[in-house]
Amino acid sequence: MIQRHTSKNGLRIVLENIPAVRSVTIGVWVLTGSRNETRQNNGISHFLEHMFFKGTESRTAIEIAEAFDSIGGQVNAFTSKEYTCYYAKVLDTHKEYALEILADMFFNSSFDEEEMEREKKVVYEEIKMYEDTPDDIVHDLLARASYGEHPLGYPILGTEDQLKTFKPTTLQNYVKERYVPGNVVISVAGNVDESFIHKVEGYFGTYESNVSQDAIAAPTFIGEQIERNKDTEQAHLCIGYNGLPIGDPNMYSLIIMNNVLGGSMSSRLFQEVREKQGLAYSVFSYHSSFLDSGILTIYAGTGKEQLPLLKETIEKTTENLIANGLSDKELKNSKEQLKGGLMLSLESTNSRMSRNGKNELLLRKHRTLDEMIAEIDAVDHESIQKAIQNTFNNQPSTALIAPKISN
Repeated sequence: MIQRHTSKNGLRIVLENIPAVRSVTIGVWVLTGSRNETRQNNGISHFLEHMFFKGTESRTAIEIAEAFDSIGGQVNAFTSKEYTCYYAKVLDTHKEYALEILADMFFNSSFDEEEMEREKKVVYEEIKMYEDTPDDIVHDLLARASYGEHPLGYPILGTEDQLKTFKPTTLQNYVKERYVPGNVVISVAGNVDESFIHKVEGYFGTYESNVSQDAIAAPTFIGEQIERNKDTEQAHLCIGYNGLPIGDPNMYSLIIMNNVLGGSMSSRLFQEVREKQGLAYSVFSYHSSFLDSGILTIYAGTGKEQLPLLKETIEKTTENLIANGLSDKELKNSKEQLKGGLMLSLESTNSRMSRNGKNELLLRKHRTLDEMIAEIDAVDHESIQKAIQNTFNNQPSTALIAPKISN
């Protein structure tokens, strides 16, 4: 059972007791990511995530690492377009120690200038590694082709030029602006009872902020095309269609449709592009949801000579989907696949913590497994056809990274 608690300062705590396990995962979720940035500070959410591990007033960076290693725990973090999460997974006997370290990192990180300059080099290398991975970059280009100058089109990592401008005060001001109690959720899952809520409150329930949060502007899906020439062995193609925001009542219809289109090895794109024609090793589709928008993405990589045939095959596959919808067998199999994936994803404290944290942060509500399965079972051909029409009714965005084709 999921227990929810809102502290006096507006911070939310969500706890799920799973008595059959011996681990506890604690996540600190913050409603901030690259969509809350400007062109001038793009990349600061991700860089800040790095700097929280680089020392506090009482612990050095190595002492933070050793603290978790000494108890056999795992600690990590990630940044997305809309949120940042810091989390630790430990044995249940070490949960209070892990909570104390996470709170120390959250409130007392020193943002030492020397450490910052060192960590900037690490992130520069991360950006270079990303630049050397065209099948990753092409998804960033698609975001720009889909949302233009709206912050949802910004890269999460930022750029070297922007990172160079960051000072300790830059990070401190961003924390004051975005890490306010109303933007924070502490999610706990594992062998832990409701008394742990009071422990969390002791660290996070009293800090205050007088910064008011401005409403964020909703993006417009613009459906542009971006092409970049790069010295690569393959051409990397992404096609994006306007999708659904998180929590949309038609979401399961869209997800089931996407599974049939390109979400699995039995999907139409995988079978047509890879198995029948051998045009690509990697081909898939997926849906990303944001607070007020979403995007369905098709990706494939192929040799530049085969690019026209690849595009044609993807186009014919989507046209067939639009014209004929799903078969009874596809609908049934996709539902079972979705239900199986949902249930399997709930088998670890990590995944439970993540699901609960994200739901509380973005939706402020939680559904039981039975409720979700009932919603999946309710999807029929009519709702699938509605999802197809809503998705493919508009001009798509396109991003292509390909070697220059000589005349």
